[in-house]
Amino acid sequence: MPAAPPRPGLLDRLITEFDRGLRTVAAANVAARENPAGSHPETVADPAARRHAAALMRVNHAGEIAAQALYHGQALTARNERVRRSLLDAARDETDHLAWCEQRVRELDSRTSLFAPVWYAGSFAIGALAGLAGDRTSLGFVAETEKQVIEHLESHLHELPDDDERSRRIVAQMQADEAKHGSEALEAGGRELPGFVQRLMRGTARIMTRTAYRI
Repeated sequence: MPAAPPRPGLLDRLITEFDRGLRTVAAANVAARENPAGSHPETVADPAARRHAAALMRVNHAGEIAAQALYHGQALTARNERVRRSLLDAARDETDHLAWCEQRVRELDSRTSLFAPVWYAGSFAIGALAGLAGDRTSLGFVAETEKQVIEHLESHLHELPDDDERSRRIVAQMQADEAKHGSEALEAGGRELPGFVQRLMRGTARIMTRTAYRI
């Protein structure tokens, strides 16, 4: 059996991650899977409802920017190659979410968050620190993050306009994917995070959510 190729050096990996970050924030992301909204017609006509739906989907887009960064940061500092690959696989699912949310925001005649580079840089640093704490802690961080994201998406399903079926289909598929990522992280050995870390994560997410809703 041929030997596995050597892992790239730190400088090469940092260059790769910078390129990934730049493409995530500045380039048009393309989904590998079909948009869950499919061919369902646009049904949100009320201007106020459209603005609210667009703001919620902008928040979700910002969350997906952060998710990409977290996974990439964790993959950079992961110690086990299998864990690193699983993180990058999950990040690819998040790319679909990113593309779907961006498309929906544009459909609602709005824009994504102006703070996208900030969300990415901050989340990447947090992800890298989580990875440095060890693979089991990093996987536990994934599980807790996805748990909180699922709760957040559930709240959006209640907040979205009743007639916004296109956004609802996207959010529901995102919720299913996040549940899968969280379960896989626990099955891979993720350990539960301390309560104060969970509370800190919720507080940080709340700041991002409130800011991205408006800006």
